[in-house]
Amino acid sequence: MASTMTIRMDPAVKAQAQKVFADLGMDMTTAINVFLRQAIRHNGFPFEVRNPEPSALTYSVLEDMKHGRNLVGPFDSVESLMEDLNA
Repeated sequence: MASTMTIRMDPAVKAQAQKVFADLGMDMTTAINVFLRQAIRHNGFPFEVRNPEPSALTYSVLEDMKHGRNLVGPFDSVESLMEDLNA
């Protein structure tokens, strides 16, 4: 016997998800059931859920800014920057 679940979500998110699932040949209910079954199988989320850490490059740039290093770009003037942008 099936049971009913009510969830609240942003209408734009719902529409985008419905399109993705329709392209895969399923409706929202089927997709949610697939997700829940996979969560049960994995005993948690069936994918990694985390806050992405900044990259080593980001840390390096932040350190340089903190210490006033490497703050000058490759251009000597605004004119040379604009010339390069318009090339």
